[in-house]
Amino acid sequence: MKKQYNKRNKKSTGKKDQEALETVTVELPLPIAEILAGVEVEIEELAGRAGMLIIEYAMASEVDRRAGRRYAHMLDRENFRWGTQKGSIVYAGRKVEIDRPRVRSASGQEVPLATYQAFSQGEKMQEAVYDKLILGVSSRNYERAIDDFMDGYGVKKSSVSRNFVKVTKVKLEELMERDLSGLDLCAIMIDGIGFKGNLLVVSIGIDTDGKKHVLGLWQGATENAEVVTSLLEDLGRRGLDTNKRYLFILDGAKALSKAVKKMFGEDVAIQRCHLHKRRNVKGHLPEKYHTEVDKRIRNAYKMTSYEDAKASLKTTISYLERLNPSAARSLEEGLEETLTLHRLGIPDALRKNLSSTNIIESCFSTTRFITGRVKRWRGGDQVQRWAASALLEAEKRFNRIDGYRMIPTLISALNPVRQSVDVKEAVA
Repeated sequence: MKKQYNKRNKKSTGKKDQEALETVTVELPLPIAEILAGVEVEIEELAGRAGMLIIEYAMASEVDRRAGRRYAHMLDRENFRWGTQKGSIVYAGRKVEIDRPRVRSASGQEVPLATYQAFSQGEKMQEAVYDKLILGVSSRNYERAIDDFMDGYGVKKSSVSRNFVKVTKVKLEELMERDLSGLDLCAIMIDGIGFKGNLLVVSIGIDTDGKKHVLGLWQGATENAEVVTSLLEDLGRRGLDTNKRYLFILDGAKALSKAVKKMFGEDVAIQRCHLHKRRNVKGHLPEKYHTEVDKRIRNAYKMTSYEDAKASLKTTISYLERLNPSAARSLEEGLEETLTLHRLGIPDALRKNLSSTNIIESCFSTTRFITGRVKRWRGGDQVQRWAASALLEAEKRFNRIDGYRMIPTLISALNPVRQSVDVKEAVA
């Protein structure tokens, strides 16, 4: 893919100025997945990051054209890469610092980059770049959005590389084949996410330092036991220790519990998602009761004592029996698994983050926003590639969970037999 850049330079001859027209051809690959997925949630930051990526690719591509691709062997090389230097460009009406690449000729003379000179001029840059670059981006008008952006600097477009499929396939393979044997996990979240008419079963692990890791995703029509079993078997194939005791945080689907117990034993610690439970109960009730009932359930889950929380939920079940028996049955179903962390005596600070699968849902919020204007989805392969890209980009911004210093308490609660053995050995 090439871009034509036309610029009028005024060169002094000592007697009069002459106008010379310089044409620069720039190889500019623009991987849409990196531009779209490697950005922040806020709309201005989305546009800002995307624009900076385009600028960086443009300058790097001109360096490739003038000095050859990095590490390539060239016998008749006329120019050479010469590191980077602090510089600035004008972006969205203000100066932005940037590491500009440098090129020198064989004689040691600096070779000016036409793209850097163009991006350093701000008089043609329009504030409307945000709307053009982000709000207008979809599979069909991606080229037009890039054109508008480049035209703002006077850089003319000849063609745009469509590397989306290639780049996102690499990201999908990176996610699906990553080695898990080096992770010291203590908790594993699994949730079924509806995305563009498809269901993706996603797994995220939490290690003993409180750091979150995307473990994998599996595509299926429903959250059935076979799909979840396939996901768990794949995690085992890639190094997950299936003999270790973990806390599993699940969205509440019976198929998930069935698959986890099949692989990790009937006594495995399963925490049912509080958010899913509250949502399911409200789904059985008229809207006028939603606020009151949800407050009852939420307050019960906030209680520190297992006995108090269970007693409060039992009272709510009795209350629901008079309103809607189906809602009462919904709250009663899997009640003990919603109180697993209470029963294990996990402190409130840590329990808050391990009582729902909201982390997985949050990973998809950025992608749902960005892809909202995509009109045509070409099957599950495209959906899975977008999802993999979203998860990997979200992982880069993961922070440690709140209350991570309490994780030793969770590990001790999950392994009471091992702890007692250690104490006996220490006494002996």
